[in-house]
Amino acid sequence: DTGRLPCGLVLVARRGEVAHFSAFGMADVERKRPLKEDTIFRIYSMTKPITSVAGMILVEEGKIRLSDPISMYLPELANLTVATNADTAKDPSEIQTRPVKNPIRVLDLLLHTSGFTYGFFKPFPGGGAVEQMYLDGGVNDLNISNAELVTRISKLPLKFEPGTTWWYSRSTDVLGRLIEVVSGMTLGDFFDKRIAKPLGMVDTAFSVAPSKVGRFVEPFDDDKKGLILQYTDPTKPVKFEAGGQGLTATAMDYARFAHMLLKGGALGDNRILGRKTVELMTSNHIGSNINPGPFFLPGQSHGYGLLGAVRTEGARAPAPLNPMDGSVGEYYWAGYAGTYFWVDPKEELVGVYMMQSVKHLLAYATSFKTLVLQSVVK
Repeated sequence: DTGRLPCGLVLVARRGEVAHFSAFGMADVERKRPLKEDTIFRIYSMTKPITSVAGMILVEEGKIRLSDPISMYLPELANLTVATNADTAKDPSEIQTRPVKNPIRVLDLLLHTSGFTYGFFKPFPGGGAVEQMYLDGGVNDLNISNAELVTRISKLPLKFEPGTTWWYSRSTDVLGRLIEVVSGMTLGDFFDKRIAKPLGMVDTAFSVAPSKVGRFVEPFDDDKKGLILQYTDPTKPVKFEAGGQGLTATAMDYARFAHMLLKGGALGDNRILGRKTVELMTSNHIGSNINPGPFFLPGQSHGYGLLGAVRTEGARAPAPLNPMDGSVGEYYWAGYAGTYFWVDPKEELVGVYMMQSVKHLLAYATSFKTLVLQSVVK
């Protein structure tokens, strides 16, 4: 009503039933098109849990192992270097490198301990010259294939030695390419066949079909300005099926995916993963042997699993992507343009929040979660 946000859509489900599902505002302010429950959103990094599940399907089938060096499948990543002065170099010309000591494993791609980075992290805490090299190397280009992304990254130094430091990165995009190579399918086809269709996620895809464009959301024009990572346009042909950021989906589609996880890998009669695999993926794997790095997005009393952040025991503090409220063992993640979800196994609760505004994600997503949790009385 105040014009601060273009729209907001909230879905809350508990014990397998939808408890609340509301849509507010405009899916397209310029065209005065109201937001509806079946509106399709860019979900950006909420693509990552889906890519992680796809990777673990291949692990369960014995086609890859978590301990495998990724160079077994992506040979151009066999002889990488790591920057030795990433924290002090002022620009790319000052970067010094040495050969890596540890190979990047499949596990490192899932856990974000690969040593890769994101170019758009340049102005953030810990960002610097390596991120500028990503920008200069065209890694942010949306008009490339997954194969070309890996080729471009292979020519750049890692930010950290593999297996030593948590740093949010292009790891899941590289995992997407690995899935393509191992499965012999495009990432979009693999998602559709192995995850979306079995779960009834009828509107989840990298491209928005022409017949569905009228249901696609748009942000305020002002929210598109000054962004290093630009908004995508999935209503046009998509070349880069990015495992870390590329999908579009509805809130209900994502709720079905989240319920599959909550139910131990199955939704109804359709099993995607084994129960023990989901247990592994939703456990914390950031131990004392891994440095949380200078920009640990999960925050205090949170770890990271194989598909997102995980609430752990210990003293709590407000975190960028999660308020203090919640249960030990819950897991969650967010998307760059204003999407957020969490799963609370203790309360048998799933929350999905979707809007489209990069600038307003954190405050409203975490407020939504607090509002939901204050309503839990039984």
